Amino acid sequence: MNTFSYIFIFALLTGFFLQWVLTQRQIGNVRRHRQQVPEAFSDKISIDEHQKAADYTVAKASVNQAELVLTTLVLLVWTLGGGLQWLDAFWRALSISDIPTGVGFIFSVVIIGAMIDIPFSVYRTFKLEQKFGFNKTTLKTFISDIIKNTIIMSLIGLPLLALILWIMQASGSLWWLYVWLTWFGFSLLMMWAYPAFIAPLFNEFRPLEEGELKTRIESLLARNGFTSQGIFVMDGSSRSTHGNAYFTGLGANKRIVFFDTLIKELSADEIEAVLAHELGHFKCHHIRKRIIMLGAVFLAGFAVLGWLIDLPWFYLGLGVESASSYMALILFVLVAPVFTLFLQPLFSQMSRKHEFEADDFAAAQADASHLIQALVKLYKENANTLTPDPLYSAFHDSHPPAPIRIAHLSSATS
Repeated sequence: MNTFSYIFIFALLTGFFLQWVLTQRQIGNVRRHRQQVPEAFSDKISIDEHQKAADYTVAKASVNQAELVLTTLVLLVWTLGGGLQWLDAFWRALSISDIPTGVGFIFSVVIIGAMIDIPFSVYRTFKLEQKFGFNKTTLKTFISDIIKNTIIMSLIGLPLLALILWIMQASGSLWWLYVWLTWFGFSLLMMWAYPAFIAPLFNEFRPLEEGELKTRIESLLARNGFTSQGIFVMDGSSRSTHGNAYFTGLGANKRIVFFDTLIKELSADEIEAVLAHELGHFKCHHIRKRIIMLGAVFLAGFAVLGWLIDLPWFYLGLGVESASSYMALILFVLVAPVFTLFLQPLFSQMSRKHEFEADDFAAAQADASHLIQALVKLYKENANTLTPDPLYSAFHDSHPPAPIRIAHLSSATS
């Protein structure tokens, strides 16, 4: 071990204890407020619904803590425990060329990580979600999704990985810039292609039926100059009772998607208000801003990797003796979150700011009271807690806490 090893251990343990303490605060705060519905929701949500949300939140938090322990231990085994070094030696012993060796090595790490995560996925789906009445996923669907994901990842990810490793070897000192351009272009391509070619492999999408709702939605879109490839209803109920709505796609391939569970639960007025909120993200250029922000973050990351790749202490400090481009890449992917954890509240703050702006847009396009009604129904339907810990929420939540968001919208109706 060297100095960097101790820096890594300190950062890893600091992050572990920070996340553990935040989760404990969340559990404690939710439990303390379990017996009483917040005053702002006392006439909208029953005590039984409130307590179900509290119990669901605590149960999820407890699973997250168990997963935090395991992922921390796994990272230590991969790095200082010699796991990556052993796996690298295995692939090198096959005596194949560098790029196939690197692709095989990284793909092995990904597959092993996915296998380690399967027990948590099984528990969340068939134990936790089942216990609270949300799960609709069958074992057949669960296994089918794993197989489809693996095939898609192999068909798309392996060639992309081979291309990245080739660029790293063939492009000189500015390889990191060319790799970033490749990644950024691929990300845009996937944003364009996903709704039309990949999402239908997992869910069924049917056009929204003709009627008052579709007419109102089309009128709202026309008023705001939004064009899309269609308005679709997704069979979300085949996997869960949770409801949602979202925009997907890029450019001319944009789609509007409603979960069938949301269509079932909300009135036409409420659905229009929810869509106005989602449209607000488009009109306020939030998608573009997020793409630019993520592009800048990844550009900085690749630049740092471009500096680290030739430094022996980087490898030795993380338990690796043999330097290589593919080893540098996987080490950076595994370790970067340890050192960037402090950025998470900044990203969460930006996301919450965008949610407020989208709510303001929705309030100007539709009746804010309808959006409030829709949100309350979704809070009940999804068992979202109304009493999150403020520090935990500031660190983790991409949306404003329910009381704050409802109060913000209520001010628009007064």
